[in-house]
Amino acid sequence: MRILVFSQHFWPETFRINDVVRQLHDAGHEVAVLTGQPNYPGGTVYPGYRAAATGVEVWDGVAIHRVPLLPRGRASAARLVGNYLSFIASAALAGAWRLRGQRFDVVLVYATSPLLQAIAAVALARIKKCALVTWVQDLWPQSLEVTGYVKHPHLLAAVARVVRWIYRHNTMLLVSSQAFEAPVRALAPAHVPIAHHPNPGEAEAAAPPSSAPALVLEPGFNVVFAGNLGMAQSLDTVLDAAERLRDLPDLRFVLVGSGQRSDWLAGQVAARALGQVQLPGRFEPQQMPAILAQAQALLVTLNPDPAMALTVPSKVQTYLAAGRPIIAALNGEGARVVRDAGAGIACPAGDADALAAALRRLYAMPADERARMGAAGAKWHQEHYAPARLTPRLLGHLRSAMALHGERRQ
Repeated sequence: MRILVFSQHFWPETFRINDVVRQLHDAGHEVAVLTGQPNYPGGTVYPGYRAAATGVEVWDGVAIHRVPLLPRGRASAARLVGNYLSFIASAALAGAWRLRGQRFDVVLVYATSPLLQAIAAVALARIKKCALVTWVQDLWPQSLEVTGYVKHPHLLAAVARVVRWIYRHNTMLLVSSQAFEAPVRALAPAHVPIAHHPNPGEAEAAAPPSSAPALVLEPGFNVVFAGNLGMAQSLDTVLDAAERLRDLPDLRFVLVGSGQRSDWLAGQVAARALGQVQLPGRFEPQQMPAILAQAQALLVTLNPDPAMALTVPSKVQTYLAAGRPIIAALNGEGARVVRDAGAGIACPAGDADALAAALRRLYAMPADERARMGAAGAKWHQEHYAPARLTPRLLGHLRSAMALHGERRQ
């Protein structure tokens, strides 16, 4: 099978699609990637790359075709919009030029926000006369409203019309959360099938740590949060819970990562004298298993918004694979996964009192009981999110889309 993976973000940026592409290639398929110049999450283009450049490089046997874009910068909504729009335009124009003469059986869109990037993929699939499958990672226009970037109802309605257009031009839609199916179906026409395909756990997270940790945690009860420090993560709830737990001097929050709220977090930690909250920064994915293995608990949080309740944060899979107990300050689908796995304690999103109570409960729990939770999570990951299990399922979806595309062209 000749597969074109379309994603604004790809290696050396750290996204789930990296491992998915590697698995598809290792399964014996011809895989190419169309992406932008790497600049996430810091907002500046990585060393060795140029924002205005086009080119191709080979990574683990996979050809990566890069197109120009405006780097996202830091803390500027206008710059972020420019980043998104520049990729859409250059992927449609420069991408089509870079891929001239190449044939594909299917285009797979890894649709992180913004979903609008799929506009360019629609054009490419038409040019290549092949099937188009969009793997929906985030709900639009709901996500715009939740994060506060767009609140005007007319603008949200206009985005919804564009999303309908994108869905209508797909051969098949995949959703990363079962709870996404209903809202996606509300915008997608009946003739476009929708299938649930979860994000796999990271291959690195499933492997045992093989070297000394890049970050050595202090002795005590370490609650580790790993990933994006952004607007959707309800980080104010984490700080409020930390204030309520000052009486547990050996309980500390280690927020590993970076993002839009990094500077805000640092300021709040200093202003509120939260010495038990540590911000060590961002580490490479291959360094994370050794860090997570030291934690007494792993923390995942989201805002208490109905749209957020439909998603399973990607860090949940990583946490399950790490085999440590999880505190999930989530509503809906993410909390359900943690409860069903028996992998930790779930509490309502955005509720600092409930989060503090959940942490007190885990803190007081015997170590062997916490270990059982971690083992249950690792088992659940192996049964539901292991890449080796999910790759054949993804290939089955792609083959179905190819067959459906062929039927429609007859």
